[in-house]
Amino acid sequence: AGAVWVEAFGPAPGCEAATAKNQMDAFWQIWNSHPQYIAASLVFIMIAEAVSGISTTTGRESGEREPGFFGFGSNFPKTDADMKKMQDKELENGRLAMWAAMGLIFQGSANHMGGLEALGATFN
Repeated sequence: AGAVWVEAFGPAPGCEAATAKNQMDAFWQIWNSHPQYIAASLVFIMIAEAVSGISTTTGRESGEREPGFFGFGSNFPKTDADMKKMQDKELENGRLAMWAAMGLIFQGSANHMGGLEALGATFN
């Protein structure tokens, strides 16, 4: 949703500096006008990743949790075979989402069009 927000709805509230239709151009607009926003975002992401990485690694080493299991909800498959199938689906969908995000970023860098605009141009 964030990849097409500016194109579909306009600038994000409180961030009127990013008016470009694709992610890379919007990033550079913000970098040129407010580099402290980018720096603060990177610091926040590093702190969040460090904390979650330490807790995740500690839980796996002690055997309290499996990779990818965060304990949300109780609707997980009951059998090991069904759980394995669900883990494979989650992994495949995550990989597909990463390819899709990379495609939006690369096409925006190449033709400076937003994702929706490029999709519309494909069918015209």
